[in-house]
Amino acid sequence: MSAAAGSGAEDFRLGAVIITMGNRPAELNALIDSVLNQEGPAVELAVVGNGAALPPLPAGVRTVELPENLGIPGGRNVGIELFGRNGQEVDAVLFLDDDGLLPNKDSARLLREAFTADPELGIVSFRIADPDTGVTQRRHVPRLRASDPLRSSRVTTFLGGASAVRSTVFTQAGQLPGEFFYAHEETDLAWRALDAGWEIDYRADIVLHHPTTSPARHATYFHNVARNRVWLARRNLPTPFVPLYLGTWLLLTLARRPSGDALKSWVGGFRAGWSEPCGPRRPMRWRTVWRLSRLGRPPII
Repeated sequence: MSAAAGSGAEDFRLGAVIITMGNRPAELNALIDSVLNQEGPAVELAVVGNGAALPPLPAGVRTVELPENLGIPGGRNVGIELFGRNGQEVDAVLFLDDDGLLPNKDSARLLREAFTADPELGIVSFRIADPDTGVTQRRHVPRLRASDPLRSSRVTTFLGGASAVRSTVFTQAGQLPGEFFYAHEETDLAWRALDAGWEIDYRADIVLHHPTTSPARHATYFHNVARNRVWLARRNLPTPFVPLYLGTWLLLTLARRPSGDALKSWVGGFRAGWSEPCGPRRPMRWRTVWRLSRLGRPPII
């Protein structure tokens, strides 16, 4: 690994990728305004119409309209490439949900300072808070001990729509797994980044406002969660950990007592995870297993 170009935080270049289905133009433009109003050097912007036409956008925004919806990771990968191969025209790429908002003007500055102060920091996960209540959902804190969302810490995964990834991570560990379409794509990249020696931080002081939602609002949620969980294990885990990891998640799913339809969808996804191709298998090193365990999340859960 090497430190980012530039000796100081002001020289650290940031680019932001926003994917949109074209159905939230007001929220999209509000998000763009919140990025453009950040303190310090301008954050470059790239907006991807993921199978949708784009509304009018400010001058200088890099754009592409895809003829079909490539899913969340596929759309974000296209956005990365709008900043050159693996995003190398910038030093780090932000991923922001199109219905989110950066309420504070110092977020970009805090990111620049974090990345330049720690050359081993590869990914930063922001705190997501509801704009009306200020509440951070437990599932939005990327660690098992999630009771205090205001505590920053090293973590083993990140929140896809509220994050920043050093561009060198893409060069060394690869981009997001496009075949996942939705669910667990962040953990797949996080595990590969950790295996390459990078660190991941959850920063409670870098905030993205986002309305409180349920992940089950997506029609394919239960299917994709199960399928991609299998793919995650098949692609990344040493062989002895594959049945341990998937067995744990099978038990946790049953303990949550999903509805009959949800369970049927989950089982179908679990089967698809074994029968459908998941991309290249690159099992993590045993020292990465130990790193995950020391960080409080061994790869059995």
